[in-house]
Amino acid sequence: MKLLKTLAPVAALIALPSLGLAQDEGPVPGVNASTDTIFILNSLLFLIGGFLVMWMAAGFAMLEAGLVRSKNVAMQCMKNVVLFSLAGIFYYLIGYNLMYPLGTWSMDGMLSGVWGPAVLEAVGVTADAADDYSYASTGSDFFFQLMFCATTASIVSGTLAERIKLWPFLIFTIVLTAIIYPLQASWKWGGGFLDEAGFLDFAGSTVVHSVGGWAALTGAIILGPRIGKFKDGRVNPIPGSNLTLATLGTFILWLGWFGFNGASQLAMGTVGDVADVSRIFANTNIAAAGGSVAALIITQIMYKKPDLTMVLNGALAGLVSITAEPLTPTLGAALIIGAIGGIIVVFAVPMIDKLKIDDVVGAIPVHLICGIWGTIAVVFTNADASFATQLYGIVVVGIFTLISSALVWFILKLVMGIRVSEEEEIAGLDMGELGMEAYPEFSKG
Repeated sequence: MKLLKTLAPVAALIALPSLGLAQDEGPVPGVNASTDTIFILNSLLFLIGGFLVMWMAAGFAMLEAGLVRSKNVAMQCMKNVVLFSLAGIFYYLIGYNLMYPLGTWSMDGMLSGVWGPAVLEAVGVTADAADDYSYASTGSDFFFQLMFCATTASIVSGTLAERIKLWPFLIFTIVLTAIIYPLQASWKWGGGFLDEAGFLDFAGSTVVHSVGGWAALTGAIILGPRIGKFKDGRVNPIPGSNLTLATLGTFILWLGWFGFNGASQLAMGTVGDVADVSRIFANTNIAAAGGSVAALIITQIMYKKPDLTMVLNGALAGLVSITAEPLTPTLGAALIIGAIGGIIVVFAVPMIDKLKIDDVVGAIPVHLICGIWGTIAVVFTNADASFATQLYGIVVVGIFTLISSALVWFILKLVMGIRVSEEEEIAGLDMGELGMEAYPEFSKG
C-alpha cells in the first residue's frame, strides 16, 4: 500500500495529457474533463494562495514583536493570534455573505441582501451539485477571501501598540472583520457600485490596505500617542526591541504576498492564466525590491546612514504599491512603482510624527499612503483605468472607513475606555494586561 501511495502522484503526472493539461486535445468523450480541470486548478490556486496569505499573520506578528519594546511583545503576539481567530469566526458568521451577495442586494450595489453564516458545499459533492462548477469550490473561495479580511485587522494592531487595552481592540476587530471590511469590499469585489463605475483594484491596495490604514489612523488619533513620544515640541524615537524579528516578519510578509497578489488572478485553468500568475509573482517581487532599495538610498542620503526599519517598511511599501495592479506593468514599471512606494515611506513616517500621530510600526505610511499611491498608479499601466474613477474609489472607501471606524472607537472609548492606565503603560502591557512577559529575564527595556 505504501508503494502504491508513493507511485500515485507519478501516475497522476503521467495521466496529465489525458486531462488536457499537457496538450490541448479537448475533453475525453463522455467526460467533461476540461471543466473538471478548471474547477480543480482554480480551487487549488485559492487554497495555496490562501495558506500563503495566512502566513502573513505570522509576518505581522513578528514585525510588530520586533518593533515594540520588550515589555509589550507578548501583548502584540496575543493580539495577532486572537484577531486572526476572530476574523475567521465573524467572517463566517456575517462577513462572507455581506461581501458576496451574488447579485442579491437589499440596496442595489450597496448592501447585500444575503444574510447569515457562510455555507459550504456538501461532503463529496459531485460536479452537478457544485455551487459553481465552472469556477471553483465554495470552500476554497471562502478560505482565500477570509485571509484578506484577517490581513486588514492585522494592519491596525501595530499602529496602536503599547497603549491600547486588549478587549476594546478585539471588539473593534470583530466590527471591522464582520461589517466594515466586507461591506466596502462588496462595493468592488462583490459587484457593487464601485465595480460598476469601473474602479480597479486587483488585489486590494485600497480594499484591504487602505482600509486597514484608515482604521489605524482613526484609532491612533482617538487613542493618542505613547507617553514620551512627543515632548517639548520634539519627536522622541522609541526603538523596537528586536530588529531580527522585524526582519523575519518582513520576509514572511514578502513570501505571503505571492499568494495575496498571485492568487488574486482568480483562475489557473488555462495557459494564459498560469502565465499571468507567474507574471504577477515576478512583478510583486521586483516592486518589493524596488521599495527596499529606494528606502536604503534615500535614508543614506538624508541621514548619512541607512535605516533598517525604513528599508523593511520600504519593501512592504513596494508590495502595497503594486497590489492594486500587479498584472499589467512590465518588470521595469513594477520596479518604479515599488521604488516610489519606498520613497513615500521615508518621507511619510516623519510627516506622520510631525502631525503628532503615533504609529508604532509605520503602518499608516505603508498601508494607507502607499495604498492610495498604488491605486492611482493603476492608470499608468492599465488602459482601462481612469484617474477620476480611481480617485473616486479611494475617496468613497476612505470616507466610509474613517466615519465607521471613528464611530466604533468613540463608542468603545465612552463605554469601556480604550487606553491602559499610565502606570500600566510605563510598566508594559505584558504585565498590565496579560500578567506575563515575553522576555521575563530582561523585559525592562
